[in-house]
Amino acid sequence: MYDEILLPFDGSDGAAEALHHAAEVAHWADATITLLFVADTTRDSVSVVESTVVDSLVQEGEAVVEDGEKTLETLGVAHNSDVVQGNPAPTVVDYAERYDYDLVVMPTHGREGVSRYLVGSVTEKVVRLSSVPVLTVRMQPDERLAFPYEDVLIPTDGSDGAARAAEHGLPLAAALDATVHALSVVDDTALGPDVRSTVSETEREQVATDAVDDLASRAETHGVANVVRHVERGSPIEVLLDTVESTDADAVVMGTTGRRGTDRILLGSVAEKTVRSAPVPVITVGGGE
Repeated sequence: MYDEILLPFDGSDGAAEALHHAAEVAHWADATITLLFVADTTRDSVSVVESTVVDSLVQEGEAVVEDGEKTLETLGVAHNSDVVQGNPAPTVVDYAERYDYDLVVMPTHGREGVSRYLVGSVTEKVVRLSSVPVLTVRMQPDERLAFPYEDVLIPTDGSDGAARAAEHGLPLAAALDATVHALSVVDDTALGPDVRSTVSETEREQVATDAVDDLASRAETHGVANVVRHVERGSPIEVLLDTVESTDADAVVMGTTGRRGTDRILLGSVAEKTVRSAPVPVITVGGGE
């Protein structure tokens, strides 16, 4: 399913954890990992050494990816590396798209010193902009990193964004023989009074139920053996995180855009909150326009 995996890498503890998780995925998929260090051109890193102009971040990056390659060598994973200059988030997005990567893997924070392009805000920009699926790992004490994934949560609102996420998540779940948890949330808090007056509770429930049923039907088409349906009420992000806990989900696969009507679980802000908050890896799938 994955042939080429891109791992933006700065050598921090978070990046090292993401590297090991990416290595597990690569072993399973027989994929090659490319370590990418972006020397941040928005920061002043150029100096002169013995009349030669030297970019200290490029030098730092070369040492960092070399260390990462040694780890991948030890882990027995096929690998490449590259050091480029640019504005971190758009550079990662452009690199992944230009060279046809199948997956980008990023931690949600990184080193606070010389190389800090992996801080959460940059990862969230990559999530928002990338047409290539992005697997994010939130490196916190409660983070659960288990692979292969046995339970995969796929939120849906019946939108095109949800369908794109399903077309990525369902083949992944089928290949892993994982259980899919199809979740749709009826979010009353997102509705203004005019909408509430015209859209009944029954209609909102039906939209959510139809979305889950459609996802379950797609799962069957992809050969997923086990699907559990969840139609819940409440705040989308709170319900999503509660469902991760209650189902012992190992990963979340979701779209970065979605319906703006009665169900808003896949709006970009919710995807970004999930990336920031979920204690398991999150794979976000962008629109690709």
